[in-house]
This record gives sequence, structure tokens and C-alpha cells, in this order.
Amino acid sequence: MGLVSRREFAGVASGVIAGLALHTSCAAEGVATQSRDGRLTARPVGATKTSIDGVRPLGLDLSRDAYLRVPAGAGDQPLPLIVLFHGAGGSGERFIRRVAPVIEQTRAAVLVPTSRNGTWDAIRDGFGPDVSFLDRTLEQVFRLVAIDPRHIAAGGFSDGATYALSLGLINGDLFQRIVAFSPGFVVEGRPGGRPQIFISHGTDDQILPIDRCSRRIVPNLKQRGYEVIFREFQGGHEMPTELAKDALAWATG
Repeated sequence: MGLVSRREFAGVASGVIAGLALHTSCAAEGVATQSRDGRLTARPVGATKTSIDGVRPLGLDLSRDAYLRVPAGAGDQPLPLIVLFHGAGGSGERFIRRVAPVIEQTRAAVLVPTSRNGTWDAIRDGFGPDVSFLDRTLEQVFRLVAIDPRHIAAGGFSDGATYALSLGLINGDLFQRIVAFSPGFVVEGRPGGRPQIFISHGTDDQILPIDRCSRRIVPNLKQRGYEVIFREFQGGHEMPTELAKDALAWATG
């Protein structure tokens, strides 16, 4: 049995996702469409010294930027990095504010990019402009912050969870761990590496029902040999704070 596909997922929540997507702007012009296979090329630079702290935009796009949070007093000690992907209709700016209570205690750098369109490229079409933009953001982060290449994780909520799982499996040589809060499906691609995976899902989720989504995704991933932690919780389409704290603590090793 293969991973849950985009086609299978389309009947679950496509109307909801499409509605959310209409409320966001289109991609900025001039962003190259490449990386159709979902591969990321950016990698940490060994001689980097951390030169910033706090939360700030990276200044790569005036309307749909990426946001970086670096803990104070990091010094030159390499930090773990968590890349988080927002849900449909969201933005990096709003999502990093939303997860502030979750990340405030972690000693990891946290990168939250914004999708080029209303949701992530591969959710509705295929890998391309979002992968290219993420490569640009990672290159900048690796120039500004000393990152431990052994502790880089991908995570996200809803559409962002789907994207984190999909990109994470393809780029398992970069992302050692993946955290997916209420994912819908997995975009097929050539796997790389063997990342460990944490998935959570509410048993009363009406947007992405658990039986059609995570309860199918998890067995398929395990069948393929991935190590998966699966947390079901009583609740809807949400990311409970304490569960999220546990997941991100796990993600940073």
C-alpha cells in the first residue's frame, strides 16, 4: 500500500482549502520555478557565527516573507533549527506569532516561511516556487546563524503538516526529524535519508478527518520502515500547546 495521495485527499477537504486559499495573495513575480522534484540544496556553513537574535523578517519578499527566531545569548554554539510551515490561508508572520508560546522555551532557531500562494505548491500542483523560496531562506539563515547540521527538523500544521511530511521525506538527508500536526496526505517523491516522524491528530477533526488522514498515513509510513510516533488527542483541527511543546522538544533532539 502506498502513501496517501493528493487525489485520495482531494475528496476530504479540497473545498475548505480552496476557500482559504482565495483569501491570500498570489506569488510574487520573478520567483524562479524549479526544484520540481522537491529537493533542497541549501546546507549549513561550517564557519558561521551567529550574528542576530530575536524575531525578524528575512527581507526576501515584501509581501510574503520568511520569519526567523533566534534565542537570545546563543553565542557561537551551533543551534538546532526547526522549519515550520503554516496552514492554508496563513502566513509566516501570523504563524510565528501563533507558535510563540510553544517555541519561547526552546533553544532552537525557528524559521517560518510564507507560501508563494494561498497554500504550499505541492498541495495543489507540484513542487516548484515554494521549494525555491525555501532554499533562498535557508541559505540566508545558514549565513546568519550557526546551525547544527545534525539537528534540523521540519514541522507544520494542516497543509503545512502535509508539506513538512512531503518535503521531509524527500530531504531526509537534511531533516533528521519531522513533526506533522494534523496532516492530510503525503505528496509522492523520491525519498532521501531516513527521518524520524512525529504525527498528532484530533479524533474529532472535521476539516481533515483522522480516519481518512493520519490513521492511513501512519501505517503506510511504518510499512515503509519509518520510525513514527503517533499521538491522537480528543479535539478538532488544532495544535494543542502542551502537545506541540513536547513535539518540538522531541524534534530538537
